[in-house]
Amino acid sequence: MSEHDFGDLARRDTERHLLVAVDESDNSRRAVMYLADFFSDYQNVFVTLLSIIPEPSEDFFPTEAERLAWLKEKESEMQKHLAGYKEILLGAGFQDGQIETRLSIRPCTSIGDAILEEQEKLRCCIVVVGRRGISHSEEFVFGSTSSKILHHAKHCAVMVVE
Repeated sequence: MSEHDFGDLARRDTERHLLVAVDESDNSRRAVMYLADFFSDYQNVFVTLLSIIPEPSEDFFPTEAERLAWLKEKESEMQKHLAGYKEILLGAGFQDGQIETRLSIRPCTSIGDAILEEQEKLRCCIVVVGRRGISHSEEFVFGSTSSKILHHAKHCAVMVVE
C-alpha cells in the first residue's frame, strides 16, 4: 500500500466519513439528496451508502429455492437503488473515489443494530438515515430504526432526514 493510499484511509477513519443507511423508500432518496446538497463541495468527505437486507429464516419460504430466488431479486432491486443514489451524489459533484456502496444480506433482528455495527466497523463520524414517518403508536409497538440509532449511536453524530 502506498503512502498516498494510507493517507486516504487515514482520512476515511476520521471526521469525514459519512454512513448513509438507505432502502428503497422516498425518505432514503431525500436523505441522499440532502447530503448531495450539503456536502458536495467538500472534496475530503467520503460517503458509504449502506443497505441491509434482513435474511429471512429458512422456514419463511416453503422451499430453499424460493428463499434464494427472493434474496436474489431483493439484492438485484437494491443494487439498482444503490446505483441510483450514487448517481445523485456524482451528479452533485462528488467524485467516484468519494463514494462506496455496500449491500449486506444478513440475519438480523434489528436493522438499527446492524447499521450501528457497520458504523462501528467503518468508524464513520456521521450516520444519516431517512425517517420512515411511522406514528408514535407504531414506533412504540414496532420500534424505529432512526430512534434506535439516535439513542444508541456512540462516537458519531446522527442526522435524521425527513
